[in-house]
Parts: sequence; C-alpha cells; structure tokens
Amino acid sequence: MKHECKITVLDTKCFPEYQNAYLADPQSGPCPFFKKGQTFLLKRTPQQDDFYHLMNGKFCGEAWDAISRYVYTALQGGSIMQGWTKDDRMMIACCNDGTRTVIFKIERIDIPENEKERQWLLEQDFSNSVEDAYTG
Repeated sequence: MKHECKITVLDTKCFPEYQNAYLADPQSGPCPFFKKGQTFLLKRTPQQDDFYHLMNGKFCGEAWDAISRYVYTALQGGSIMQGWTKDDRMMIACCNDGTRTVIFKIERIDIPENEKERQWLLEQDFSNSVEDAYTG
C-alpha cells in the first residue's frame, strides 16, 4: 500500500499583544506564509520525495520543524496519533511561532495497490472514542 499526506491550514492566529511586548518588530502581524484553507499533498516516491526535500521551499521551516514527525509517520503508513484524535490517520498540530501561529490538519491518505489491500482497508476501523482517548 502506498501512502500520501495531506496538510490543510485550518486557521491562522495572531496575538498582537505578545508581538508588541516581545518582538523586535511589534508590527510583524500574522504569518505571511500560510492562509486558511491552503492544502498541500505530499508524496514520497522515487520520483517525488516531498519529505526529504522539505517541500522544495513551499513550506515554512519553523512550521515544518513542528509538524514533520507527523508527516513522516503518515508517509510511512503509521498511526499519526493513536488514541488521541477521532481518527488514527489524522493529527491537529501547530507551528512554534507563539505570536502568529498556524494550525494544521495532517492526514494520512492510504492508496491500495491491489484488491487485497483495498479489502483490508475497508475492514479497518481507525476511529477512537472517549474510552480510547489517551489524556496523559
């Protein structure tokens, strides 16, 4: 089975009170790189390795540093956040910039390569309930 990873920008937040108090440029404003609703589809094949090449400059380095472990897990077919999110194949994460953070939805996309894999995928339950939830 092949796997891809879809990243969706769910929201961007800006905290001018923190920018004013702590940044060298208090007028920095919201993240200039991402906009709500943007999507990115990552592949990891011999022809196209978006993970290794860090999206070829299409992604902010700080944000990539914060979410790349989830992206790698998805591209390898792993459970991104078992017992935490409603679906093991999905994670909500954000960048490290505390004054203008971006919130991402990271999803593993499963691509069956034959009928056996397609059938196996149909039989899986990747959902988690409140009883399954890991709360630390």
